[in-house]
Amino acid sequence: MSRTSRRAGVALAVVALGGGLVACGGDSLEEKGGADTASSGGGTKGTLVVGSAGFTEANVLAELYAQVLTDAGYTTSIKTVENRELYEPSLEKGEIDVVPEYAATLAEFLNAKVNGPKAPEEKPVASSDAGATVAALEKLAAPRGLKVLPAGEAVDQNAFAVTEEFAAKNKLKSLSDLGAAKLKVKIAAGDECEIRPFCAPGLKKTYGIDVTGIDPKGVGTPQAKQAVKDGIDQLVLTTTTDATLDQFGLVLLADDKKLQNADNVLPVVNAKDAGSAEIATALGKITKVLTTDDLIDLNRKVDAERAKPADVAKAYLEAKGLIGG
Repeated sequence: MSRTSRRAGVALAVVALGGGLVACGGDSLEEKGGADTASSGGGTKGTLVVGSAGFTEANVLAELYAQVLTDAGYTTSIKTVENRELYEPSLEKGEIDVVPEYAATLAEFLNAKVNGPKAPEEKPVASSDAGATVAALEKLAAPRGLKVLPAGEAVDQNAFAVTEEFAAKNKLKSLSDLGAAKLKVKIAAGDECEIRPFCAPGLKKTYGIDVTGIDPKGVGTPQAKQAVKDGIDQLVLTTTTDATLDQFGLVLLADDKKLQNADNVLPVVNAKDAGSAEIATALGKITKVLTTDDLIDLNRKVDAERAKPADVAKAYLEAKGLIGG
């Protein structure tokens, strides 16, 4: 969840872990098909693997992290893993050293993992307060061998979009409007949307939206947005930093009952292998300058202008004076 965008994300919603996911979560990346990119840099300070969830924003953030770490003297590679259920256990085990994450989403993911699948709903630890959310995340992460680095200004959230035509026809401006309209909707999203409380279950409970199914086309992917544009699906899970909605004739519906928590971007590292102050300082350079508007612009360059995430990241870091100096 991701979103965003995040989006997110992957960019990126909270998971209520079921038994099957717990079982497969411990499998190695090799068994689950994690994809590697080539290592970069001739660093003398060691080798670091940066994780990416595979959607645009995650790819850009992973490149930002990898390139700033390369500039700091490390040899880096990027491993793409399809979702948090797989890459988080690998981060714990040291198969991955660094992951760009979203504070509220990861906090509730670990809340579910530690305290049971109902914990995010019954005793949530995340909120709109970034400081309190990061503090809760740190408390859950530390016993699992994870170190949470400071969060920055850049924030992403899950978001849901419909076509402009669908919104106009049914007088929809918010998710509450969609629930009140009693329309049946199929969501283009990642397959995990079916169980994540801030996705289908949350839409049903908080807004009364009649979700008839999930079309597993990914979070905010072109295929997911095209499916909604074509009327195959009615709702797409994307993120608030999605820069290409207008290209598909899509508009976001307001999360007026605040189903989503604010998700500030922050690095999470394996404490044993990547917990040094030097690594934290290098990653902190990005955290201190990256804004939400920057994320939207970076996403746009990749999604709309077809630039490569590595090139977009390099240009941004150079423009901000974060590498090559």
